[in-house]
Amino acid sequence: MSDNKALSGALVLFGIAFCLIYPLAMFWPSGWAWHEGSPASSDYFLMIVGVYATLGVFMIMAAKDPPANASLIWFVVVSSIVHALIMGWESMRNPMMKGHLTGDVPILLIVAVVLGVLISRGTATQARMAS
Repeated sequence: MSDNKALSGALVLFGIAFCLIYPLAMFWPSGWAWHEGSPASSDYFLMIVGVYATLGVFMIMAAKDPPANASLIWFVVVSSIVHALIMGWESMRNPMMKGHLTGDVPILLIVAVVLGVLISRGTATQARMAS
């Protein structure tokens, strides 16, 4: 049960953070935005903000019953790793984007590790209790 509490807390925390990508880009553009100018000046960026804000809301909703939402949680884990790897690669290729190596790239990896460890522990605990 304590694993579910920790997982629920992490889902809420990271869900709120995903909903705040737009303000983060306003205050720290080199670590969160992939274009010059204001966050609203890029259709691509607004699309990503919309997708992440939606995902953030669903993560917050999943916190009420993490085991029932395991597929969503694993989606967040895997997609965060994939996104971080691609962004990390692109940051290395483009010297003007190095800020992402201290911004969203490590944050996405932290999200993936924390949620992955917590959902794995919760699954292991449930398996032990069932047997």
